[in-house]
Amino acid sequence: MKTKLLGILSLSLCLNAQALILPEMDKNLEQTAKEMNLEFVDAKYSFDGIVKLSNCSGSIIKLSGQPNTAPAIMMTNGHCIKNPGGFLKPGEVVVNRESNMRSKVFDKKMKLYNIQASKLLYATMTNTDVAYYELKQTYQDIENMGIEPLSLDSTMPLIGTEIDIISGYWERGYRCHIDGLVFALLEGDWTFTNSIRYSEKGCETIGGTSGSPIIQKDSRTVVGINNTGNRDGGRCEINNPCEQDDNGDINVMLRSYGQQTYNLYNCLTPDFQIDLEMASCDLPK
Repeated sequence: MKTKLLGILSLSLCLNAQALILPEMDKNLEQTAKEMNLEFVDAKYSFDGIVKLSNCSGSIIKLSGQPNTAPAIMMTNGHCIKNPGGFLKPGEVVVNRESNMRSKVFDKKMKLYNIQASKLLYATMTNTDVAYYELKQTYQDIENMGIEPLSLDSTMPLIGTEIDIISGYWERGYRCHIDGLVFALLEGDWTFTNSIRYSEKGCETIGGTSGSPIIQKDSRTVVGINNTGNRDGGRCEINNPCEQDDNGDINVMLRSYGQQTYNLYNCLTPDFQIDLEMASCDLPK
C-alpha cells in the first residue's frame, strides 16, 4: 500500500514494508539492494506471466474455462491501483472503471512485453486486497507473445501447501509454505479476513512484492495474492499488521501475509463477468 510520500522513499523503507509503503525506484535503489545481497532472479522460479508494475508486482491470470478470445486479466493488490482519492477506504469498492494503465509482462526467457489495461474490473481493500484489470490484449495475444497465463485456483489453499511468491517488480522469488489462515488481519483502518500466513523462513517479502501471485510449488496455479507483512513488531499499525482471532484476542507476529483469491469464482456469470449481486458472491460490494 502507498503512504502520502512527497519524495523518493529510502531503501530502508522499501525493504521493511510492503503494505502501505511502496518502493519509488531511483537510480541507486536496485544496485544498493544487490550490494546488500538480496536474491534476485533465480533459475528455480518461472517468471512466465509475471507482471512488473511501476510500484508493485502482478500476474496474468486465466479463469477455468475462459476462452482464448477473451480479454486477458491482470491481477494485483487493491492498494496498488492509481486511485484519485488515495487508498481505497474501508468498505470502498471500484467496479468497471476505465483505465489505460500500462505495465510489462515477462515471458519464460525473462523478456518483457508491453501490456495495457482497458478497465479496472474490480478493486477493494476490504476483507481482501485485490484488483483485477481487463487488458486490451486477449489471451491469444498473450500466448502469441510466447507467454502462458497462470491459472487461478477455485478452491481455498490448505495449510502446509508449499508455495512460491514471484515478484515482477524485484525480479526475484520466495519459497516457503502456508503456515496458517488468520481469522482477521488488522492494519491501520483496514481489516483482511481469512488471510494467508507464510511460514517463518523463506517468504520474508519486501516492498515492491505487493501484488505478487502466491503459486502452488511446481505448478502454474495461483492460490492467493501477496500483500503485507509485519517487520517492526508494531501492533495493528500501518506496515505492522496484527492477527485477531475469533475471540477478539490480538497476536503480533513478524510474518508476511497474503489474501484469498478463490472467491472470485463465486461472483462469476457463465460468460465470466463479475456480478456482485449473485447470491453466492461474498466479495465486498
